Amino acid sequence: MSGAVTGAVLGAVFAVGAVLAGERVRRLRRTSLADRVLPYLRDLPSAGAVGPAGRLSSRAAVRAGLATAASRLDSLLGGSASVGRRLARADLPLSVHEFRIEQAVWGAVAFLAAVAAAVPVGARHPDRGIALLVACVAAGATGVLLRENRLTAQVTRRERLVLEELPVLAELLALAVAAGESPTAALDRVVRRARGEFAADLGHVLAAVRTGTPLTQALDALAGRTGVPAVSRFAQGLAVAIERGTPLADLLHAQARDVREAGRRALIESGARREVLMMVPVVFLVLPTVVVFAFWPGLVGLDLVVG
Repeated sequence: MSGAVTGAVLGAVFAVGAVLAGERVRRLRRTSLADRVLPYLRDLPSAGAVGPAGRLSSRAAVRAGLATAASRLDSLLGGSASVGRRLARADLPLSVHEFRIEQAVWGAVAFLAAVAAAVPVGARHPDRGIALLVACVAAGATGVLLRENRLTAQVTRRERLVLEELPVLAELLALAVAAGESPTAALDRVVRRARGEFAADLGHVLAAVRTGTPLTQALDALAGRTGVPAVSRFAQGLAVAIERGTPLADLLHAQARDVREAGRRALIESGARREVLMMVPVVFLVLPTVVVFAFWPGLVGLDLVVG
């Protein structure tokens, strides 16, 4: 290699190194956006308290990822109106989007748990990789569905409690109205002294009335929001009685009696179904055991005689 070529190569290497060094120095001297903005935001922690700027970006990335996963779940599963109704019936302070985020979190946790269990198996048996991957995906889908099933269970539990509390609160309202109080004052008295799920529903009605909504419209909204037919009949009957001037005390007593009778009928029906279920262990467990104990000594005796 001639001296000219060697000098050209060395000059090019030196020029590239100088450019890279200058660019690195320029980037090191540039102040980040967080360092420029955070000192002027007193409601946020300082950069030193927060830690590295990457921590904020990682949290934002996680939130963005969860929001994207929630949107994908919403478009994949659908039924946003049904989920919204169930959230209202369960009286949960969640929107449909927040519920989808919880579903995404449950699915991610189930998927990671399945991955943690599948990694050792995959290390010992590499030929099962596809089956393990399918199992992990199925675990994630199961986690998503489990959150929705839990929402349904929460709705069922709350509506059962509402049905149990309805007769008692209806009687209290009847006593307050019979004592001369107006329907709104009776609701206020009962809501202030009662605790429970149906008392919370009546509290929502009272809050709507205090914001300017007529009492009949608030009761109609309760009838449309609830999933308990007895509560719907109670709210609609109370609204009609207020509009027409029907005595409320007699109506409330009748509503309480109807709910108690419905609960008694449901208990009898449940007991009848339990009788059928109780026959299963008797027929398939107790009866075969009795037959075996009754005939086994005879079989043994026959064997001894024949022998």
